Amino acid sequence: MKNFASVAKLSLLALFISLFAACSSNTKVESDLGISGAPNWVNEGTNILNNKDGRLFHGVGSAEAMGDMALQTSVADDRARAEVAKILSNYLDAVSTDYQAASKSGDNAVNEESVSRQIKSLTKVNLAGARIIGHWRDPKKNTIWSIAELDMNHVKSTLSAAQDMNADLKRYIETNGDNIFDRVSKEKK
Repeated sequence: MKNFASVAKLSLLALFISLFAACSSNTKVESDLGISGAPNWVNEGTNILNNKDGRLFHGVGSAEAMGDMALQTSVADDRARAEVAKILSNYLDAVSTDYQAASKSGDNAVNEESVSRQIKSLTKVNLAGARIIGHWRDPKKNTIWSIAELDMNHVKSTLSAAQDMNADLKRYIETNGDNIFDRVSKEKK
């Protein structure tokens, strides 16, 4: 029974990962890691950016050489998306905390469990919008690096389309989401 549960979890993970789309972009990120010859995004790593390209969640993942280039690239892509999931989750935790603090009084009191459930649902839906925007292979170690990007505009459009979300929470995110993003991106630096 344990093996069946493990296989089911892996199958669900594979299905979730297969929902992501890949494409490319030329977003620039300042470098600080120092891998010689690597693009800036490899050196910078996972990041929250607010620049001329918009408000962006960037996740960077890598995979060591494993003999199968397609599998290695897929693993790096999955790790990049997992990094986006982490930083999106941190952002939405900040949104949830701020919203709950703002609505604790009187008629606006909220059910924390309900808010948490809605935030987690929003996270899952938004991750489907994360896309691979670049790859790089280290010629010395044959490590493949991938970068995934999720645009805050996608998060907002997903939110506006959410049917079952608390209207007050939706309005709060629409009104304060960018400010919270800006605060979280500054805290990350």
